[in-house]
Amino acid sequence: MKRVAKPVFFIIAVLILALTVTSVFGIRTQFGDIQTTRIKGISDIRWGIDIKGGVEATFQPANGFDATSEQLQSAKSVIETRMVANNITDYEIYVDDGSDKIIVRFPWKENETEYNAEKAISEISQTASLTFRPGYSYEGVSLADDGTQVMTTPTGETAATVLLDGADVESAQAGVITDNGKSQYVVSLKFNSQGTEKFREATTTYLNQTISIWMDDIMLSYPTVSAVITDGSAQISGNFTAEEATALATKINGGALPFDLETVASSAVSATLGTNTLYAMAIAAVAALIIIVLFMIIMFRMPGFVAVIALLGQLAITVVAVSGYFPVFNSFTMTLPGIAGMILSVGMGVDANIITAERIKEELGLGKSLDSAINAGTKNSLAAIVDGNMTVIIVAVILILVFGPFNMLSFIFGPSTTGSIYAFGYTLLIGVIGNFIMGIGASRLMLKSISGFKAFRNPKLYGGAKK
Repeated sequence: MKRVAKPVFFIIAVLILALTVTSVFGIRTQFGDIQTTRIKGISDIRWGIDIKGGVEATFQPANGFDATSEQLQSAKSVIETRMVANNITDYEIYVDDGSDKIIVRFPWKENETEYNAEKAISEISQTASLTFRPGYSYEGVSLADDGTQVMTTPTGETAATVLLDGADVESAQAGVITDNGKSQYVVSLKFNSQGTEKFREATTTYLNQTISIWMDDIMLSYPTVSAVITDGSAQISGNFTAEEATALATKINGGALPFDLETVASSAVSATLGTNTLYAMAIAAVAALIIIVLFMIIMFRMPGFVAVIALLGQLAITVVAVSGYFPVFNSFTMTLPGIAGMILSVGMGVDANIITAERIKEELGLGKSLDSAINAGTKNSLAAIVDGNMTVIIVAVILILVFGPFNMLSFIFGPSTTGSIYAFGYTLLIGVIGNFIMGIGASRLMLKSISGFKAFRNPKLYGGAKK
């Protein structure tokens, strides 16, 4: 066996522990009274209605607008798009054509403290009309919560001329750029074919002039056109926070509602399980993890110790995918079935490491040297592990496709089951992918690396007889 360099074990172990700690606790910086989330942790996860409760709202067209059935369905589609863009999978939306009403239920935001139903509703009911306009003439100025000026209400040519609007945008994505050594959050836009041509004409006509970008009546940015842009790409900057950039990208992707909505009724929905249940599950999970750690180390010694580190990495990958590890990504809505998917994937990870440890033990029993036993054991166990994990991946993918945003069989199972089953499939899939990375990749590298140290070359540490 070609040995893996000794430092590899420590490098991988430190990276896994760093990922585990940051994924659990996140990273935040404090400047005066302003706290900024650099990396999201478990506290930033958006919990489903079953765990934390949520909001129920009834909407109708504002100002007595008489919406057609097609317009109501269009509004429903926009709301659904915004839900999915926010990774809110535990939701229900119904349309009552007879009374021109839309009923929506969805969970509270991950960082909600006020539990204000009306404030939560604004997240999905805003019209969000994006426009590009010549110049930057405006009528009013107000102050944002952070004290910065906000220009409102376009005037003159800026009000009269719309160069592009949200319909010309193919996609929007929040991101970070570095300008003169300073990082700032932006929203990157990709225009469709029609928008690309419009944007080329606009940047040609207003070369070395200003084109302002507006969301409804609020000016977001007013860049000066320095070159003709023909590739259909643009960036919106405006001193955004990560959350503001993400929210703006979500609204643009969701599109504008066909009519303004007004809230007829709203109320908080109680959790079916509650936060106390979540705490109890957390305690049970920690206890189960301790038992697994002790079992793996006592039964399989060195392979068990390496497996424990790999399992931490697998759990960290799942948490990263759920919490929206980076602020520019929304957290995933975690429901009770989603937690069950995580637990099942951990079981798959434990199984993979046990199979490998047993194969190594068998090879040592045949009288092979430690290096040969590790090489043969990891090689011979690979097929069984891959087969088992691939079957689970296939099932998870089917669950995501059937019960995910596409709602392919919602007419059979009902919309209330969609989010729960989708959450189970999502966490199960991420967990099994994490098992491939950690349980098959990282654990084997660490095992081959640590076996190179003289102090850890005793076959008894790997399940064999002491020589």
